[in-house]
Amino acid sequence: MLAHLPFPALMAYLLVGGFFAGLSSSMASFASLISYPVLLSVGIPPVFANVTNDVAIVANSAGATLASGKELHGRWKTVGALATCTVIGSIIGAVLLLTFPSTVFEKAVPFFIAFAGVMILVSGRHQSVPDANRPLWQRIVFSLLLIVMGIYEGYFGAAGGVVVLVILTYVVGGEFTVINAMRNVICGLADLVALVIYSFFSKVYWLDAVPMAVGMFLGGLVGPILLRHIPAKVMRRVIAVLAFIQAGYFFWQAYIA
Repeated sequence: MLAHLPFPALMAYLLVGGFFAGLSSSMASFASLISYPVLLSVGIPPVFANVTNDVAIVANSAGATLASGKELHGRWKTVGALATCTVIGSIIGAVLLLTFPSTVFEKAVPFFIAFAGVMILVSGRHQSVPDANRPLWQRIVFSLLLIVMGIYEGYFGAAGGVVVLVILTYVVGGEFTVINAMRNVICGLADLVALVIYSFFSKVYWLDAVPMAVGMFLGGLVGPILLRHIPAKVMRRVIAVLAFIQAGYFFWQAYIA
């Protein structure tokens, strides 16, 4: 445990960890691959680490949104409509987390994340259908999927952003940088709503959350700028590899540790 580090060193550790988590989140949807273990390493219990992590992720989404003005220009109406679905789901998910322990998902999460890794590779070959030409039943299905992912984001969240990225590939299509920018906003709003609920009904380790949030905000600012210079195919492969790594980590926690 690193909880006994001198205060300045502890703050620097959380700030640097947050920055790299912010880069990972804004570029590849994997903040928790770094930020969650960092919070555990300073002695925060798992359930509260999950809640505290939400503070940093919201800050990361804010930074990524500020840096993605080019990608989001003219798309705010679509983002707002899609975000409404995930926000509704996030409220349900946050209530579920306060009612039932997150261990309910532990056995299934590794397989869910591995599936997300496969889907991010497959979805890269898909060409989206313009929304105006999409059958009503497809619009309903995609809306329900986003609500379900909002529930997952509010309840557990690991690799949820990757699945939202896949869904957005089928819903709106277009360049990877645009889809990723929309994902940052949509998931960020879902996390913000969950955080508001947690702030009243759970415990947030604010002293640890603030330096990590600053780091993730800065990582969120840098990530979208770097992403513009990386081929989409490369990023999809990187995300898939990170998904398989995280699936292995959660599999080890659920079935071996």
